[in-house]
Amino acid sequence: MSNSARRSPPWPRVTLEQALENAAARWPAAEALVISGQRLTYRELRDAAQAVAAALRAAGIVAGDHVAVCMGNAVEWVQFFYGAAIVGAVTVPVNTRFKTEELAYCLKQADVKLLFTVDRFLKIDFIEMLREICPAIDAGLPDAALPGLTSIVVLGDQLPAGATGFTQWLARGAALAAPAGRPVSADDVLLIQYTSGTTSYPKGVMLTHDNMLRNAAYVAPRFDCKAGDRYYSARPFYHVAGTTLSMLAALSCGATLLSSPHFEPGEALRLMATERCTITSGNDTMFLMMCNHPDFDRYAVKLKSGWASAGAEASRQIIERMEMHGLCHAYGLSEASPNVCMSWYDDDQEKRIGGWAHILDEVEVEIRDPESGRAQPPGQPGEILVRGVSVMKGYYKMQEQTARTIDADGWLHSGDLGVMDADGRLRFLTRLKDVFRVGGENVAPAEVEDVLNRHPQIKQAQVIGVPDPRLTEVPAAYIILREGETASPDDIIAWSRERMANFRVPRYVRIVETFENIGMTGSAKVQKNKLRAQALIDFGLEQK
Repeated sequence: MSNSARRSPPWPRVTLEQALENAAARWPAAEALVISGQRLTYRELRDAAQAVAAALRAAGIVAGDHVAVCMGNAVEWVQFFYGAAIVGAVTVPVNTRFKTEELAYCLKQADVKLLFTVDRFLKIDFIEMLREICPAIDAGLPDAALPGLTSIVVLGDQLPAGATGFTQWLARGAALAAPAGRPVSADDVLLIQYTSGTTSYPKGVMLTHDNMLRNAAYVAPRFDCKAGDRYYSARPFYHVAGTTLSMLAALSCGATLLSSPHFEPGEALRLMATERCTITSGNDTMFLMMCNHPDFDRYAVKLKSGWASAGAEASRQIIERMEMHGLCHAYGLSEASPNVCMSWYDDDQEKRIGGWAHILDEVEVEIRDPESGRAQPPGQPGEILVRGVSVMKGYYKMQEQTARTIDADGWLHSGDLGVMDADGRLRFLTRLKDVFRVGGENVAPAEVEDVLNRHPQIKQAQVIGVPDPRLTEVPAAYIILREGETASPDDIIAWSRERMANFRVPRYVRIVETFENIGMTGSAKVQKNKLRAQALIDFGLEQK
């Protein structure tokens, strides 16, 4: 059978609880998780998840309620996610790089009822951030600013009066026998993933149990992940690359998932060597940081396979330096749970390096001309449209945006440009949208512009992505100041650092008087492509 027609083993329509029970029955003594020195077998992970479920029920959480988790990759993150799934609650992952305003937006827009957070992470004081958002954390919830948030559970030593410590919270759940509640369906929402878009704020992508589990189960065989493998992934659990393509992919086949609270290339190399990992995953930035690390030759990293969202040059380095001959290319987006296509580990190597990948099982892809909407023949680029089992349920509380993204025939309009070959392989080319990628983070210009436009001296801000040798792209901003006001680029960057996650902060700022000479449309919108071309000149980035 050719790889273009090759299929993964069928996966049933089940809930995450059922998938976890199956794993605990099949591989009870096998290691499921290894993070920060903590180790859990599949049976222990199932038991820990059930303890979290009991604590959630004791806290009044029922099926359909939204619960958020804010911490770096940790065993407790996974326990909480699985426990919430058992109850039927919807997990809302919080990006640990969010600033106070971004955290407040996420908790409010998602109607979060319970927050599970670490007290500190990477020198970030989340308790202090929460004090700014809801001062009642020091007395008793709820707070008028977030009336729906009734419980905060803290992992760590810093425990405000209005919150509960994680150990105490689990003990309370064990002592109270709360009813199980209504049955959970595979079509119920499992997770709300916040993703950048063309609106001023991120949109909450609603993914079901079936969306994520089927996506994970169909991807795992493609990068040769199976029981007995040791899969290291530092992809943040607050991204679907961390939940679906790491956590759930390992669960679906009984592999061991190893991770770190955050990605540090030297630590990743050390861990993969000492734990005898066989598989890893990442993006261009992560792999290049590892391959070029001064301690690379100290560690005997031998990896058989893995997957990457990476260009041809990075892919060649991965195969040559890490001897990962089964490296697979992957493309996806949060709205598709996230994988759309992935090459098989034994595909032709040049095809894999070139970014060609096979469409995932039970998923359809069409390439259409962005202007006419007509289907494109093989070899002709167009917008990537996706339909099938892993397409999201919609954006939370954003019906209009959902209708613009998923048409009446069920096609998800990705906003990305791609091309298919005669054998049915898909190759991602570039984004049709304005969104750009900083390391592993998607950034929408509108998100950054919205904050910059709050600056008292700024009249108008326009943001684009410009090349960066380490992070692929970084934000650059063009600013028109208010009449009679003054501000330097350094002032604006410093102001931004206090109000935005680091990956959203402009690395370059230029003060201009008008955008007319750069290029505007007939409807007075700045043409981003022309602005980006000008930025390459203004910031000396033409050769980078």
